[in-house]
Amino acid sequence: MSPLPTTVPAIVRTRVRAAVRRRVPVSPREAEDRALLLRLLSLLTQYPDEELASHRPRLVSAVAALPESAAAHELGAFMDWFARQEPDALARHYVETFDLRRRSSLYLTYYLHGETRRRGMALLTLARRYRAAGWDTDGVELPDHLPVVLEFAALAGPGTGEAPLRMHRRGLELIRHALAESGSPYHHLLSALLTLLPPATDADRAAVARLAAEGPPDEEVGLDPYGAAHGHPAYGQGEFAPRSAFVPPMAAPPTRAPHTADAPRTEGRS
Repeated sequence: MSPLPTTVPAIVRTRVRAAVRRRVPVSPREAEDRALLLRLLSLLTQYPDEELASHRPRLVSAVAALPESAAAHELGAFMDWFARQEPDALARHYVETFDLRRRSSLYLTYYLHGETRRRGMALLTLARRYRAAGWDTDGVELPDHLPVVLEFAALAGPGTGEAPLRMHRRGLELIRHALAESGSPYHHLLSALLTLLPPATDADRAAVARLAAEGPPDEEVGLDPYGAAHGHPAYGQGEFAPRSAFVPPMAAPPTRAPHTADAPRTEGRS
């Protein structure tokens, strides 16, 4: 009898990794709890305008009522900080953290494609995914803005809905690292989100390390109709900023995920 092919161990390893990362079916109650977590993350990663700030007592109660989980623990830690801050301080921290630092930008395709033609296509593909699922974002934000991606995940469910999050897991990990290094309590939100996604592989960790050291690709062409003309900080001039460095300030766009009946609506930045 001939010996087993030398490729068998590799095949076995691949299948074991796939089994570990495969999404486990959830019950209707678990799916509902998961959607609530994603919707809360969507709200809390939006710009904290006056309306959102005014709903903090409701958000604190909603987080406190979550079933015990690693994600709920991280959300609770974030709310301990978020609920105590003055509204103006919250707004300043958000702008400094997400609008003025490339390394913690919330535009996910930037980390995968940088300023390249592929990024423009990725944005169009994401927008088409939303439309195919019957979801209209109203065009207020780019389709890769994290609050928008989270809202779609909450509405469309763990399969189709969470696919964009899984696709951009490495970018999410880099954002989490940047937030933790800068001391921003927003790192709790990224940590909560990452507990909902498949665990990182060695390849993921290596890719995040390379991205942190080198930044994303840098070919500043082909981004229309979603490109630098929109004035988003993650799309303008400037290098991939090292930790604590700032990209020259640019006008901040409105930040809003679509309104849902059971959640407060944020209308934009003042």
